Amino acid sequence: MAVTPLTLTTSDGVRVAARYHAAASPADAELCLVVGHGFTCHQELPGLRAITAVLGRSAAVCTLDYRGHGRSGGLSTVGDREIHDLEAAVRHARGHHARVVTVGFSMGASIALRHAALIGGVDAVVSVSSPARWYYRDTVPMRRVHWAIERRLGRAAARLAKRTRISPAGWDPVPAAPFEVVGDIACPVLIVHGGRDAFFPPDHGELLYERATRPKELWMEPEMGHAEVATTEALSLRIAEWAGRASSGSLSPEAG
Repeated sequence: MAVTPLTLTTSDGVRVAARYHAAASPADAELCLVVGHGFTCHQELPGLRAITAVLGRSAAVCTLDYRGHGRSGGLSTVGDREIHDLEAAVRHARGHHARVVTVGFSMGASIALRHAALIGGVDAVVSVSSPARWYYRDTVPMRRVHWAIERRLGRAAARLAKRTRISPAGWDPVPAAPFEVVGDIACPVLIVHGGRDAFFPPDHGELLYERATRPKELWMEPEMGHAEVATTEALSLRIAEWAGRASSGSLSPEAG
């Protein structure tokens, strides 16, 4: 795929680093998949690059670094104001493609769901390993995540080890959680969750699916772990195929 580096500016003035991956063939150029990473990740990590390569076999792909991550400016608000980052990438994709589908992983999945509910303008949304509720601390990995977000030493460690700059201000007010807004999404929704997710157990995916409106699908993958690192080539191919069908209106309205 031909790759074009982009610098996008959000509605609240943050400069976001992105990459546009042209479709492999003119026949696939109608659809663009806008892909968002998880917390402390960025678009250049091998796992996400591998997923992008697979998705790019059947569509154009736009990836981005959320604010406070990778090469983007600003500070991470851990899924709150990042909906504006995603919207900047969606706007860019809309300028070149008839159909746009967002695909998010973990934090990026919560952003994709909240963006589709609160801003909209996409033809379908794919959530992989999203939290349903905020402040979840019932797993060891999530207790570590909260330490990184809430403690000064944790934020320093995230900046040095993960290139992730986290806002010390916290949430004020607390944004609506994914499960509270997923029912407001007006386009097809695919919820993908791993049966062996060490961060968010399967009930997070089940709650999102329960609250979503049709057309919707839940893929509970029994052997899958969490987010990008657990997304196989086969799963990426299935996601790309679903995105093509969903965005072209070929899903049954009663799906789910």
